[in-house]
Amino acid sequence: MIPFKKWFGSNQRSEEQISRIDAENIPNHVAVIMDGNGRWAQKRGLPRIAGHHSGMKNVKRITMAANAIGVNVLTMYAFSTENWKRPKEEVEYLMKLPLEFFPKEIEELIANNVQIRMTGWQEGVPDYTLKAVHDAIDQTKHNTGLILNFALNYGSRKEMLSGVKQMAQDIADGKITAEAIDDSVFSSYLLTHPLPDPDLLIRTSGELRISNFMLWQLAYSELWFTDLCWPEFTEQHFYEAVAEYQRRARRYGGL
Repeated sequence: MIPFKKWFGSNQRSEEQISRIDAENIPNHVAVIMDGNGRWAQKRGLPRIAGHHSGMKNVKRITMAANAIGVNVLTMYAFSTENWKRPKEEVEYLMKLPLEFFPKEIEELIANNVQIRMTGWQEGVPDYTLKAVHDAIDQTKHNTGLILNFALNYGSRKEMLSGVKQMAQDIADGKITAEAIDDSVFSSYLLTHPLPDPDLLIRTSGELRISNFMLWQLAYSELWFTDLCWPEFTEQHFYEAVAEYQRRARRYGGL
C-alpha cells in the first residue's frame, strides 16, 4: 500500500483507492487542463468568477492527491495565451487569484516539500501577479518533492515557434549545427525544459481537445477526459484517472 501523506485532511474512500494503485506504475508527470469553471458556476446561477474561485481551491485538493501517491510533477493549465480574449473583468479576476492562493497555502506547500514553478511568458502579466508567483517560487525553491507547475500565459504553438527561432539564431551564431538537432535538443528549447514530458493528461468539462497545450510534449501521453467540471473534480476522480492510466499499455509506437 502506498503511504498516504496527510496534508490538509484525508478520507477513507481516498485511502481505499490509493491502496489499489500500483506503486510501481505511478505517472511521473501529470498535466491537467482545468476546464469548466465558468460553466460550473453558471449552472448554479453564480457569476463565472465564482467558478474560478472554486477552481482555485480545487488546485490544493488535487495537489494533495498527486502528492499522496508520489507523482513528481503536476502541471496545471492556469491561463492560456488565448485567454486574454475573455472579458476584461474575468481576466483581471483570474490574474488576482495567485495573490489569494499562494499566501494562504504557502506554509502547507513548504511543509509538504512542494516546489512551485511557472511555465509561460511574463510579458503582459500584471506585476502583482508575477510578484505573487515569484515569491512562491522563491519560498519553495529548496523543496525537493512534488513540482507544482503552473502554465500561466502559456500557448504551445507560440512556445514551439519561439524555440525554432532561437534554434535558427543559435545555428547562425555557430552554437549548434542543424545536423545536431534531435528530439532532446528541440525539447531543450521549449519552456517546459527540463521537466519530463507528461505521462498522463487529464481534461475536465467534457471537451475532447488539447487546446494548444504542450503539443510537442503530449506526443505519447495517455489522455483521460471527464464530463465533470473542474470545481467538482475530486481526489477520487484523480485516482480513477491514474488507475485507468495503469490499465493501459504504453508502446511508444512499438509492439
